[in-house]
Amino acid sequence: MMWEIFWLGRAGQGVITASRLLASAALLEGKHVQAFPQFGAERLGAPVKGYTRISETPIEIHSAISKPDAAVIMDVSLLRGLVQSGNLPKAKLTVVNHGGDEELAKAVRRVNPKVWAVNATGISMGIFQRVIVNTPMVGALIKAMPIVSLESIEKAVLNRFPGAIGEKNVEAVRKAYESAEEVVL
Repeated sequence: MMWEIFWLGRAGQGVITASRLLASAALLEGKHVQAFPQFGAERLGAPVKGYTRISETPIEIHSAISKPDAAVIMDVSLLRGLVQSGNLPKAKLTVVNHGGDEELAKAVRRVNPKVWAVNATGISMGIFQRVIVNTPMVGALIKAMPIVSLESIEKAVLNRFPGAIGEKNVEAVRKAYESAEEVVL
């Protein structure tokens, strides 16, 4: 079994870090992984795509992901734009940062059959006093699609961010994990 995850956010939001944290957690569990970015102009705020593949067996595919098992949309403004334009990625599961906008989360649900939502913006503001949504979105993803354990994610986070900042990021992962919910109409 192979899982393919598509990440979308803006430069500076930690899209690539989130993709790599998930891959690191899978490595801790003995799985095979790939994590790679796709971006255009390198400037803060530009849209950034990331991809993660996780498999029980060696991965021989080396291309972008076109039909993801999960799409993780980290930026509320990008999410609104995707919904309005009708370009929301088709995925078996979509995890969205709805920023507290329940109507937006429901609009996504009308397009994709299985949607999980979390207020990653609110969680990050409460913990970091600024918008850092990458670790909350990882927590929400593994709640919706438990391809790695919460414990492995926590270890990967602490390996990447030692000390107090690591502990805050683990708190953000846990809060998102606990508060992520499937959207129902």
